Amino acid sequence: MSYRFFGHPFSSYTWKALIALYEKEVPFDYVVVEDEESAADLRKHWPIGKFPLLVHEDDPYVNALGIKGVGEIGITGTAGAVANAVWHATGVRPRRFPVRIEDLLAGGGLG
Repeated sequence: MSYRFFGHPFSSYTWKALIALYEKEVPFDYVVVEDEESAADLRKHWPIGKFPLLVHEDDPYVNALGIKGVGEIGITGTAGAVANAVWHATGVRPRRFPVRIEDLLAGGGLG
């Protein structure tokens, strides 16, 4: 099991992830992103180039890009989460975005 962790020592997000990795005694190689070579290696795994990033080379459950990014799961279902929050709050299920008050009023759940 080999993990590679991309981060920078001045990044508070990097430190938060490092604390969890050290606490759970997860073995990993720490790649400091501060020169063009390490930044290019980071963009190879995560084209956006943001860090921290934890890469597991041998994991069969990674996405199509071959990565597991910190926070990646949190950004995938945002539109669905907003639609569900509106539905639970108003009783009207939005069918298109952006959600507007006029659409909710026309749905009969408000007013």
